Amino acid sequence: MSIIYRTTLRPTKLELLEAWLPSQPWYVSGADRAALVNVGGFRLDDPAGEVGVEFMAVIDEAGGEPVTYQVPMAYRSAPLAGADDGLIGTLDHGVLGKRWVYDATHDPVAIAQTYALVTGRVDPQAQNESDTVDRTVAVREAAEPLVEDAGIRQVRHGSRSSDVDLALPVDGLRRLRFLRVPRPDGVPETEGSLGHVTVSWTDLDGGPQRGVWCALVDSGE
Repeated sequence: MSIIYRTTLRPTKLELLEAWLPSQPWYVSGADRAALVNVGGFRLDDPAGEVGVEFMAVIDEAGGEPVTYQVPMAYRSAPLAGADDGLIGTLDHGVLGKRWVYDATHDPVAIAQTYALVTGRVDPQAQNESDTVDRTVAVREAAEPLVEDAGIRQVRHGSRSSDVDLALPVDGLRRLRFLRVPRPDGVPETEGSLGHVTVSWTDLDGGPQRGVWCALVDSGE
């Protein structure tokens, strides 16, 4: 169950991301430091209750033209071995203490739960409400064999997306594709996907936007 605490974070999640985003290959704003607004997202539950998983949409105004980015994050109470490349930073949580914040594409719990979401085995949770299913998140479910744990084989970051090759006992290589710069109502990067997740967010004027954030694809390898 996702528990949302009404407490302080030092630094805030946005402050962490403002320093981290410009170092990513899919950051197209061109600024040395981002200037972010949180405009939407959702969460996933960790069955063990140890790892927080949040998908966040942020709009960056630092480069002049506003750009929307999707950042999936995993929150842990201790460092994740072998995931230094995915560390966004650390923060102090008013209730839970020190938290290590990772780009979720490097976190095995986050990836396993994202695979479970795309295959229709878990429900998306509201970003800001405890134990509440987010009915606005739509999933076109992939018909995949039951797998309890989808491991990570390799993570690759491109100019607009991040691909996570999965370790699965199925024929062919499966890949989770995270659209880092989501396009409202456009899915050119996910055509032919086995399943995908569509999410709503808002623009800076509060207007509705909607598009694909994540897809399961067959790499053909």
